Amino acid sequence: MTSMISATFMTDCQQTGQAADLCRETDQKGRPDYRQGEPERHRYTVMTVCTGNICRSPMAEIILRAQFDAAGLSSQVDVESSGVSDEEDSHPIDPRAVRVLRQRGYEIPAHHYAHRITRDEVRRTDLFLPMTASHMRSLLRQIPAVKRSQVHLYRSFDPNLPKPPAGREDMIDLVDPWYGGPKDFDIAIDQIEEVAPYIVDWVRRQL
Repeated sequence: MTSMISATFMTDCQQTGQAADLCRETDQKGRPDYRQGEPERHRYTVMTVCTGNICRSPMAEIILRAQFDAAGLSSQVDVESSGVSDEEDSHPIDPRAVRVLRQRGYEIPAHHYAHRITRDEVRRTDLFLPMTASHMRSLLRQIPAVKRSQVHLYRSFDPNLPKPPAGREDMIDLVDPWYGGPKDFDIAIDQIEEVAPYIVDWVRRQL
């Protein structure tokens, strides 16, 4: 069993102002919710999560989707991404992330609208993958207690990384390339690709 850092604390959805806003509204910015009216699905949903949903989480979403497809699991698993804030709301994927993804041969989705994780996404997600300990803490404040056991740091699935002590989960954070250059995006995508197969294997066992 792969060592994973998961959530076991924080307040309920109704106990914080930010979480309460999330519980009341699926989309406060008026973005179209293309899933409204669809029948209830029975597909395992993986949600990658970063700050604004323009760099790390969409990179991880695209890479994991390709890995699940290669493993023959695309008919059983959905991969999506979101952020813990709305600071980049409606923005596309960062061009630097697009460039490094294309260099590795990944297909870029025609449309990407950065957004804060919604109530509906929280409800239907089976596995939340925050990129860093900070993202994990923020996410925990936005989801109900019943969902906390489904939150695991992205890199916690890597069996080659030591399990950090409690309170030092940031030791296995996925690097933040936002303030860097091409080299930093190369490091980020390397880290995402390295862990992706272990996540696919773990999810396969949950199906």
